[in-house]
Amino acid sequence: MAMGVARLPLAPCRSPLAARPLPIIEKTMSIREEFEKRERSFMSPFGCLSAESRGRMRSEPLCPIRTAFQVDRERIVYSNAFRRMKYKTQVFLSPMGDQYRTRLSHTLEVAQIARTIARAMRLNEDLAEAVALGHDLGHTPFGHSGETALKEIFSYSFAHNEQSLRVVDVLEKKGRGLNLTDEVRDGILKHSKGYGKIIPDDAGEQPCTVEGRVVRFADIMAYLNHDLDDAIRSGVITEEQVPASCSEILGQTHSERATTMMKDLIFSSDIREGQFCLSMSEDVSAAMAALRRFLYENVYRSSQVHKDFVKAKKILSELYSHFMNNKEMLQKNLEDMELGENHRDEPNERIVCDLIASMTDRYALNLYKAIFFPSPLV
Repeated sequence: MAMGVARLPLAPCRSPLAARPLPIIEKTMSIREEFEKRERSFMSPFGCLSAESRGRMRSEPLCPIRTAFQVDRERIVYSNAFRRMKYKTQVFLSPMGDQYRTRLSHTLEVAQIARTIARAMRLNEDLAEAVALGHDLGHTPFGHSGETALKEIFSYSFAHNEQSLRVVDVLEKKGRGLNLTDEVRDGILKHSKGYGKIIPDDAGEQPCTVEGRVVRFADIMAYLNHDLDDAIRSGVITEEQVPASCSEILGQTHSERATTMMKDLIFSSDIREGQFCLSMSEDVSAAMAALRRFLYENVYRSSQVHKDFVKAKKILSELYSHFMNNKEMLQKNLEDMELGENHRDEPNERIVCDLIASMTDRYALNLYKAIFFPSPLV
């Protein structure tokens, strides 16, 4: 008999339904109501109960299966804007390597971190995830250089967080919007911190839910880790350049750093004057601040990244000018991008801005080539 690897006998296949009885659902309650009841039994008093959402912009029948925040999460995932993030820059423009992050993979990492923290704190995981998945829907092509370009050519007040809210309220579903809950919309609008504090001093600038504030922390935890990872992979920096204090306190690897940050937030946060306050220890907070400064000085403002951003700004600026003077082509591209009809009575500048902000990197590059590059004669 031929020698070979010994094979263990397989256990008989059993249906997962046979392994344990199905939970008993009260006949008088919908599945959604069962979930809402379950939330009340385990969630922290500082978490946002799905059944107590402040509601939507337009009233609609409740789903018999999903809670309000589960509905929001799925509407975001199935949106055009969500799919487009696959081809939008995170840090490196149109990266050729498959391992580099895009705006979509950044969003997924933020959502995972936010959900982990929310679960540990017994908050509403679905709300935290929905805010995280929607927070960058309005981000421009070419990352923050695209945002800077639109600040210069459209309005200094342009901000990607406000554009994200505009996407879910006005632009998606051909103008009908996603009709999200107020809590998710608030978290999307107030997720951005720029180079400022993670939790601002002004209470009016803070998300109205603890889950929304968790996403602000999850956002910075995600980009500190993956931008560092991608910068080393690209050769913009080396591991040896990372400040020693950051590695000693946060860890040497992506996994170690992420775990340190999440654990520190979970165990450092506490109740003050009847409010649940998210906070971090002094040493971890200082190490994160140092890593943030290091990335701004050595990656985001590096010559290698900056020179491509200058080119990107030129592309978007010239596309903007072209569409301002070519209404027929503007209309065609709005239709191609499936952007809504109900904002077409707004100023032309606003409409062109919506189109530019909605483009992916490759859409903008291909369009620029088609418009401005000479075509060879056949």
